[in-house]
Amino acid sequence: MTEYKLIVDGKPLATTDTFGVVNPATGEVFAQCQAASSEHLDQAVAAARKAFPGWSQQPDEVRVGKLKEIAALLQEHSEELAQLLTREQGKPLQGFAGLGAHFEVGGAIAWTEATAALHMPVDVIEDSDQLRIEVHRKPLGVVGSITPWNYPLMIAVWHVLPALRSGNTVVLKPSEMTPLATARFVELCNQVLPAGVLNIVASNAGSLGAAMSKHSGIDKIVFTGSTPTGKRIMSAASATLKRLTLELGGNDAAIVLADADPKKIAPAIFATAFINSGQTCAALKRLYVHEGIYEELCAELAAIANSVKVGNGLEPGIDFGPVQNEAQLNIVAELADDARQAGARFLSGGVRPQGPGYFYPITLVADISDGTRLVDEEPFGPILPIIKFTDVEDALRRANASENGLGGSVWSADVEKATQLASRLECGSAWINNHAILHPMAPFGGVKQSGFGVEFGQFGLDEYCSLQTLHISK
Repeated sequence: MTEYKLIVDGKPLATTDTFGVVNPATGEVFAQCQAASSEHLDQAVAAARKAFPGWSQQPDEVRVGKLKEIAALLQEHSEELAQLLTREQGKPLQGFAGLGAHFEVGGAIAWTEATAALHMPVDVIEDSDQLRIEVHRKPLGVVGSITPWNYPLMIAVWHVLPALRSGNTVVLKPSEMTPLATARFVELCNQVLPAGVLNIVASNAGSLGAAMSKHSGIDKIVFTGSTPTGKRIMSAASATLKRLTLELGGNDAAIVLADADPKKIAPAIFATAFINSGQTCAALKRLYVHEGIYEELCAELAAIANSVKVGNGLEPGIDFGPVQNEAQLNIVAELADDARQAGARFLSGGVRPQGPGYFYPITLVADISDGTRLVDEEPFGPILPIIKFTDVEDALRRANASENGLGGSVWSADVEKATQLASRLECGSAWINNHAILHPMAPFGGVKQSGFGVEFGQFGLDEYCSLQTLHISK
């Protein structure tokens, strides 16, 4: 059984403990990963702090060049990384609409290249005969990255590459459920980065993330994951006043207006609701449909759901893989059972199949409304509630009633009307006639209990910098 190494200060970390990594398609351990202790975390932070002065003072073009080299290495090893993602996370190699493991690797490459193209501008506030005022962006120091299990490689890139681009050094902790592609990514990066610039620690003990959050040697935490965990990180980080970027839970609502064409919009709604088997923070998770087209859209979605194939993502022709872990699978099953007890109508799925692995069918639930768990709670799995509405203002009120505010969408033949309504959604990103579509230059982040701070583009790069104002008297 392959054992995957951790890297600290440019070298494999010497640990005595390992933990098993489970393939969710089989429920069996298929690899071992080194387990880091709090002492190993201290070593990683010390290495990152030691590397920071040299890395932060490198000419801008040198850091850009290193990011381009990383993009080339990701491209060279794309098939290897995709295979690892499928085995540890479960998503098919290709998947429905091509949104599988190869898509994640391709996204990681695209975001790396886009981040390399960003600049560190100097803003000039005044330049007169007497005075010049400049605002400079300076790296913060050591960034701690804590990544989730749904997109192990791509979210690591989202965290790490802007930190490196702006001159910070990094200590990365992946989810204990999906550490392998991330560990390989860090190993590849260390082929071109100076020692200590990018380090990785991992453990199946929850204490490691908590130790990072309060570590005095870490200047910023960037975290993607659940809202309760984000709150614990925020509390622990307060002792050292760390900078934070928190991209937390979402329960995204979509509002489909009466003039939308069900046949036309159903494929995009289905794809953006069930991308990565629904295990996507910004996936469409609550579908509000006008009563005039409700049954027609339900039928169109059900036809797609009943045509797709769920199975081991390493096999050809698989559209959707398993839920990544048993705990999340149990949550999805509980929400389905609760909806059934509430009298909801199941258009597809709803019953866990017999056999090994953490599989759950693509499930559409109609005749359900707010106040049921499936609507009010984020399922983070392959199940979608479809809620009928009569009045659009009522639908907007219900969409905004969630404590989450990551994303939302409006679907209509009238783009102007849809845009006006979308602007009233209480969320960080709003889409018209689409959902969960991200762009490497467009800021992405949540409001309310979906977190704060943004990622991507110049706005995201600024999150990794402090501002220094120079007042130059002439």
